[in-house]
Amino acid sequence: MTEPHLVPPADADSVAALAARGLRYALVDTSDAVAFAHWLGADERGFHAPAPTPERTESARERVGYRRTTGVYDGAAAEPESPVATTSSWVAQLTVPGGRTMDAWAVSSVTVAPTHRRRGIARALLEGELRTAVAAGVPAAILTASEATIYGRFGFAPAAPATTVSVARRRVGWAGPPPAGTVHFRSPAALRDEVEEIAGRALLRTPGEVDRWPGFWDRMLGLTDPTSERSRGIRAARYDDADGHPRGFVAYSVQRTEPDHGTVVVDQLLAETDEAYRALWRFVLEHDFVDEVRATLRSVDEPLRWMVSDPRAITTSEYGDHLWLRILDAAAVLEARTYSAPSRLVLRIDDPLGYASGTVVLETDAAGRAFVHESDEPAGIRLGIEELGAIALGATRPSVLAAAGRLAGDAHAIRTADRVFAADRMPHLGFWF
Repeated sequence: MTEPHLVPPADADSVAALAARGLRYALVDTSDAVAFAHWLGADERGFHAPAPTPERTESARERVGYRRTTGVYDGAAAEPESPVATTSSWVAQLTVPGGRTMDAWAVSSVTVAPTHRRRGIARALLEGELRTAVAAGVPAAILTASEATIYGRFGFAPAAPATTVSVARRRVGWAGPPPAGTVHFRSPAALRDEVEEIAGRALLRTPGEVDRWPGFWDRMLGLTDPTSERSRGIRAARYDDADGHPRGFVAYSVQRTEPDHGTVVVDQLLAETDEAYRALWRFVLEHDFVDEVRATLRSVDEPLRWMVSDPRAITTSEYGDHLWLRILDAAAVLEARTYSAPSRLVLRIDDPLGYASGTVVLETDAAGRAFVHESDEPAGIRLGIEELGAIALGATRPSVLAAAGRLAGDAHAIRTADRVFAADRMPHLGFWF
């Protein structure tokens, strides 16, 4: 079966817009090792990473060569074979409230060379991705943003925040209940055989999570370059419940500064049950000869502080806008999730790019199921496409946006929307893509 992101050709509007500026917008044939190497070099340069080695290039082609890969080329450049801008995309599974998933157009590798700014390239890249997603029948686009001021103009909104959690390990004792199961060390290679099944279940717990591709796990566990210092420093452990069923895992490393000082750096900690979550955190907090445990991209509503003897030993620094969501088909996105109360809301949506403009009725029943249809009746809530994206997963209350002047409506409808859109768990995403 052909992947939907590979079916549409290069977006015609973006091709024409950049051709008028003397630039060529084109899909990259990732089966062509030379073409991919030039594209990857431009992508890595855009994020100020070292130039990739031949081994790193081939590894990347094996891991992400399945993606729809786009480059912008300048025939007048000194190296015309190297793109001056890049992007890549694929259809991912986004978890929504209710433990369900929906298709989302994941956008990554967005770069524009400093030699080619102010030529409309970023607009052509982003709008081309949105048009292609619509052509492929995907109802929303997602990305993680290194800069927060770019993507709002294209209708993206922060939809799932994340934070870095730091624990002063020597100050805390465990105050949570003891686990009924057992934590086992696993070699990264052994965990690789188990990780996708465990993660597949764990990711369904949290709105905003996105499925990881196989190459992600290979790289995260150090299996793409097993002899490197980074890879040899990766440690892994799995939690099994009292019946012996795997319920979660952690991958981490220890950064030593002195013989009896250092930091445990948690890369991924995924748990499909609260018990597994508690057991894995207790495990990492009970490492000797370290001063700190640090975990990036954690939930802003992390339960950990309620499980240690000194909550003040935990500090957080927010990324705040980690996952960005762009709704393209409002009815499909609104019907994909479940809701917290029965209701009937009439929403007037303004989308400057035209994909999701209109008035829709959102009806939810006692089971949380949603039914959406277009209407011409007066709206109880009026909001833009960014605001709809901000509330869609439950991370931001509609009343907060109303107080900020970003959403309008009658007070009763806004209070109802607060209740209805609330999610059982704070949305968050635990990795960059």
